[in-house]
Amino acid sequence: MFSFYPTKNMPVSQGLARESIMSDGTQAVPLLDVARGNAPLREAFMEALQEVVDSGRFLFGPDVTQLEKEVAALSQVDHAVGCASGSDALLLAMMALNIGPGDEVIVPSFTFFASVSCITRVGATPVFVDILPETFNVDPAAITAAITPRTKAIIPVHLFGQCAAIDQICKIATEHSIPVVEDAAQSIGAAYHSRPAGSWGQIGCFSFYPTKNLGGMGDGGMLSATDPAMADRLRLFAGHGMRPRYYHQVVGINSRLDSFQAAVLRVKFAQLPAAITARQTNAENYAGLLSEVIDGDNIALPPVNDNAYHVWNQYSLRVRHGKRDALRTFLSERGVGTEIYYPIPVHRQECYRDEAYAQVDLPETERACAEILNLPMFPELTEAEQRTVAEQIRQFYVQGARAAA
Repeated sequence: MFSFYPTKNMPVSQGLARESIMSDGTQAVPLLDVARGNAPLREAFMEALQEVVDSGRFLFGPDVTQLEKEVAALSQVDHAVGCASGSDALLLAMMALNIGPGDEVIVPSFTFFASVSCITRVGATPVFVDILPETFNVDPAAITAAITPRTKAIIPVHLFGQCAAIDQICKIATEHSIPVVEDAAQSIGAAYHSRPAGSWGQIGCFSFYPTKNLGGMGDGGMLSATDPAMADRLRLFAGHGMRPRYYHQVVGINSRLDSFQAAVLRVKFAQLPAAITARQTNAENYAGLLSEVIDGDNIALPPVNDNAYHVWNQYSLRVRHGKRDALRTFLSERGVGTEIYYPIPVHRQECYRDEAYAQVDLPETERACAEILNLPMFPELTEAEQRTVAEQIRQFYVQGARAAA
């Protein structure tokens, strides 16, 4: 049976710390603690779920409609369409844009797999481009250089809770009449120049995976759109292309946000502003604590673009001089959860690496994969836990200096 909690053979970094105190007396710090965040809302969850049970409207219920309205309002768009996952949101965007064999879609390789698999699943070709080292987000200049007559879409990823330079990207896209699909799976509530993620391109894609800033109790996703015709088309593809019932206009898929998930998400949606503020406070705490204990030559803290409203889905360090894996092991042995998002760029994944389109040189992507280390980050993370993380990182370098002396 799957558990978020590590077994004796599972590193803490792959789950949540079961014990709060390690055998040596130090405090364990989980990478994530979904249960800690959900616990205060349990009664509200149960009440919302009971209403769904009593209504019998497990699909297309009022909670789904209301959540769509709430996400649309947050994203400052007129339309939002629920679907089964963030991955499906991206796939539905490709389908609604009629992207298929012979078409190219520009996308970063430093991202989660779904940003790219949506392209190849419709038979199109991903064109991988490099990232900006400062933010881990896609480089607009690289997008410009990658455009060809076959380019049918651009997928910028708003990674780790910080928007890409979406104003520049949309300007480039408009000049070439190319639609933009925003992968905002990690960035609900984020903004750029005070304009929300999901409102810049033709389509925005959100994920409600349990560890996201707005996380459900399973999979779920949402699409945003400014154009009513596009929103209607997305909804059509998400429902088997069926309209009216048993009459199929296009070949769609079965991708519905069920009422149980929507009910849970509506409870948590009301808490989202406070959760974002807590994440931002934690990021500020990390910046202060870590700047006191590390040498900037060894670790780079995650910078924030001046134009971005960062919602901190992840807190990502760059660990230099080839010491990332050693530091991760050190922290894991002391009960500090970490993760590597992402250890292998998508173009080097086994399913793609032999493809002609994967034979690309992306030096900043490769460097990020070799250096990135993600620290514990969730709204309920305490300052004491953060001090433990910072102290353990300091101890790693202190011990290394002693060994070198």
